[in-house]
Amino acid sequence: MSDEGEQRLTHFDGSGRARMVDVGEKPVTHRVAVASGLVRAQSGTIAAIREGRAAKGDVLAVAQVAAVMAAKKTSDIIPMCHPLILSRIEVSFELGEETVGITARVETRGQTGVEMEALTAVAAAALTVYDMTKAIDRGMTIEAIRLDEKAGGASGEWRREAGS
Repeated sequence: MSDEGEQRLTHFDGSGRARMVDVGEKPVTHRVAVASGLVRAQSGTIAAIREGRAAKGDVLAVAQVAAVMAAKKTSDIIPMCHPLILSRIEVSFELGEETVGITARVETRGQTGVEMEALTAVAAAALTVYDMTKAIDRGMTIEAIRLDEKAGGASGEWRREAGS
């Protein structure tokens, strides 16, 4: 952070060109990130998921596998992300009346954080829920994919404030 309180964008060099950040001199630490998101759907769509009546199979089981695969492949789809060895990926779902809440927790021991991996896991899970149930409800929306907390590294811990 500069003296004026401004953040410096680390993925740009002095000329304004995109670059991958050099993390070679950073210490290896335990890194954790938690992200969440929401799929909003008709109550009948949620009932089909809950009761296992989706034509393509167990929606949440497939979405969980998609989330894990996506987290592991994040550096393949987000250009400036470093390839990481992930030590833990947990994905959970909460079914509401008209929502599927998705939470992903990703961990590593490394020189850079896992925020993008957690966010990518949530996005892939949400897209998979949509794909597997679109025959029932094409009007679903994917909403509020966000970082909820992170820990590790020089910037330490960060948590989204309740209600934000």
